Amino acid sequence: MKTQLRTEITIKALCEGFVYNELEGKGLFGLAGKLTIQPEYQRNYIYAEENCDVAVIDSILKGYPLGLIYFIKTADGRFEVLDGQQRITSIGRFLTKRFSVQVNGTVQNFDSLASDLRDKILETTLLVYECEGTEPEIKEWFKTINIVGIPLNEQEVLNSIYSGPFVTAAKAEFSNSANANLEKWSAYVRGSANRQEILACAIKWVSEGDVDGYLAAHRNSSDISEIKRHFNTVIEWVSTVFPATEKEMRGIDWDRLYRAYHDTAFDPKEVDADVKALYADPYVKNRKGIFEYVLGGKKETKLLEIRIFDDGDKQTVYRAQTKAAKEAKNSNCPLCALGHASNKDRLWELREMDADHVTAWSHGGATAIENCQMLCRPHNQAKGNK
Repeated sequence: MKTQLRTEITIKALCEGFVYNELEGKGLFGLAGKLTIQPEYQRNYIYAEENCDVAVIDSILKGYPLGLIYFIKTADGRFEVLDGQQRITSIGRFLTKRFSVQVNGTVQNFDSLASDLRDKILETTLLVYECEGTEPEIKEWFKTINIVGIPLNEQEVLNSIYSGPFVTAAKAEFSNSANANLEKWSAYVRGSANRQEILACAIKWVSEGDVDGYLAAHRNSSDISEIKRHFNTVIEWVSTVFPATEKEMRGIDWDRLYRAYHDTAFDPKEVDADVKALYADPYVKNRKGIFEYVLGGKKETKLLEIRIFDDGDKQTVYRAQTKAAKEAKNSNCPLCALGHASNKDRLWELREMDADHVTAWSHGGATAIENCQMLCRPHNQAKGNK
């Protein structure tokens, strides 16, 4: 890749013709229309979310260096930002009065600054490398870039590798913070639209985990109907089966559960009652597992991580069982005592035993000392949920 260092580009020249799309969070153009600030492979603008936009302006006012900025020279003689998009967009947004900063204890936007400070900003020159190279060279360089301590996440890297009509259309749908569906999606999907996390989830679901393969196969198509249809189908199924939304629903692999259970008939009222009862149960430790537990017919109690007996209860029950066993000359494991093997009269150490529900939690048994028995580990492991 060929590079040329330019030191004469001022902020005034850089931001001439700056256009910012508030809905999509994009700074689109600069250098009087010759510079594309956000090519399709770039991440959305996130500096405002990370509180870095103010720091950029503060650095300029204090005379601190902003670091290197990289432009890619395109075949038609225009430029695209390879690295520096977040900083340039922050500067452009400040010049167009999108946010304010504190100067000497006073909150000010660009127009309210003293003229010497406005001039200082506009006349600040930047260190810009103009680069020319092949697409693979550019994409490989882009993958290695970290911007002011905020690294590219996995989907942002994939967007750069597979940039094209599909990524452009998919970002417009799933990475648009103004999408009317975002509030509903966010009840079930963890992450930010701006950071491509909704898009990442949608592609993972439709591709059954083969994200690279799916993006490669669809790269040159602008048809995103399949990914939209599948993603919304999963979301609709979840919202129908579970009438109420809970915070623990966010981030569950709903596509896996959809593929496993969407052919099963559920009564939403019964499901809702089951979920509410489990949420009210003090013995359930893992609320995130409630939904799969209910979908699976309330069989896999390990999904709920039922609260175990505390050490005090274990010691109390162990002492009582061991005392009774010595008197009866039987094993202190009730199941060993019923058998005819060599362990029938064995006295197990506390460390060799596990606490067990006499009546299983799933059958209504409480995690209380009255429902606790100590079993040798072989029997406890064999007993399961019987």
